[in-house]
Amino acid sequence: MDGEPDLYIGGRWCHASDRGTRDVVNPADGSIAAVVDEATPDDATAAIAAARAAFDDGPWPDTAVAERAAVLDRIADLLQRDKEELSLLETRDTGKTLAESRIDIDDVTSVFRYYARLIAVAADRLVDVGDPAIVSRVVREPIGVCVLIAPWNYPLLQMSWKVAPALAAGCTMVAKPSEVTPLSTIAFTHLVEEAGVPAGVVNLVQGSGAVLGEALTTSADVDFISFTGGLATGATISRAAADNVTKVAVELGGKNPHIVFADVATDVAGHSDWDAAVDHVLTGVFLHSGQVCSAGTRLIVEESIADDFVSALAARAETIRMGDGMDPASETGPLVSEQHRAKVESYVQLGISEGAKLITGGARPSDPALADGSFYLPTIFDHCDRSMRIVQEETFGPILTVERFTDEAEAIRLGNDTEYGLAAGVRTSDPARGQRVARALRHGTVWLNDFGYYTAAAEWGGYGKSGNGRELGPSGLAEYQETKHIWHNTAPAPAGWFKG
Repeated sequence: MDGEPDLYIGGRWCHASDRGTRDVVNPADGSIAAVVDEATPDDATAAIAAARAAFDDGPWPDTAVAERAAVLDRIADLLQRDKEELSLLETRDTGKTLAESRIDIDDVTSVFRYYARLIAVAADRLVDVGDPAIVSRVVREPIGVCVLIAPWNYPLLQMSWKVAPALAAGCTMVAKPSEVTPLSTIAFTHLVEEAGVPAGVVNLVQGSGAVLGEALTTSADVDFISFTGGLATGATISRAAADNVTKVAVELGGKNPHIVFADVATDVAGHSDWDAAVDHVLTGVFLHSGQVCSAGTRLIVEESIADDFVSALAARAETIRMGDGMDPASETGPLVSEQHRAKVESYVQLGISEGAKLITGGARPSDPALADGSFYLPTIFDHCDRSMRIVQEETFGPILTVERFTDEAEAIRLGNDTEYGLAAGVRTSDPARGQRVARALRHGTVWLNDFGYYTAAAEWGGYGKSGNGRELGPSGLAEYQETKHIWHNTAPAPAGWFKG
């Protein structure tokens, strides 16, 4: 960063082959946060070649499981040692609050700890074929060279969901963070080197997908591609990889419903869930200014409480403290860039033209202290329906749309009426209803009386156009492994099929 080489290829830090650079902008004030190397297609090809050589001829795929686990634990230790520095980079890069960034680094650490433990207990599977002379084993082996492409909203967290299981499995890789937010991934790669990962196992290139995408996704030397990002880009990657029949896993966002039943307003043993429901809906949509793939951007609320619930939400939304993520008083930061704010603004204008009722927000903040940043007010549209594009499309900003229902069946129908299927929330004081609705929703994660939480030990991914494959949990490791069946006849004899 800022003069130091930022590409890491074959165990060597280097500049871009054409010496190209990119300015990284701090979205809180529009200043230049750093200048980094901008890779070329030749650099991407060189990184793939380094990863191929490291897999085919290097020690990592055959390194003992205990040693690989120890390396993952060392990376986790280094993440905690440098937690504050990494958090500052993440906030400077994305604009999110420093409190959020610190949580992210702890979550990244937990992912490496989890896969260090999981790989240590993963075992071959013996299959009983009914013949004591036959030893039939199913074994897992590293899939090979992986291309790992992460988004800009959770740069290091999303990259860790890919790097940690890939390392645990014994793979080699080329990591490409978003060109908008590369800083924490560059710093992290230094920690990977310090932890003792052999040369060529982890390679880093940063640059735009438009420039690097073809080189990264069409190479016959790549065995697996993991991508997190937008639907259109994910579809393009899948098509590009098809000629080589390269395995692809994609997580492509969502348009996530948060269903609230009227019984949250009913006292149960002297307790009402109303305040918690309002708080969780608010947090679910406006955390990180709505730049979350699993954000609860569709409030689906029972008609009998809708007016009061939306009023309560709007009152809370108007008190959210916006500001520089470095300021401890800030509750949410800016959007990631001016370009992204323009996209969010276009969706707000679209919602107005479609006839949705703007309840609050829908503008840039008036505070002069925020004028240089990419800030946008928390925005709520009421009286929305499924014909509206703001209800159908992922706006990826601080926009909440409100739909209404009258019974459980309609709530489920609305919740499933989306081409996506990443996540959903259900709020009810009736446990049986909660379980029914959670099971009926076609979404990869369903939160019941909560919203937004995850654990490294549980799978993450979506139905429908939210993608395919899973990250985290045992399935997240399996994505980076091939299964092989080894049939061993310990007492071979002639088969006797052919008599001559």
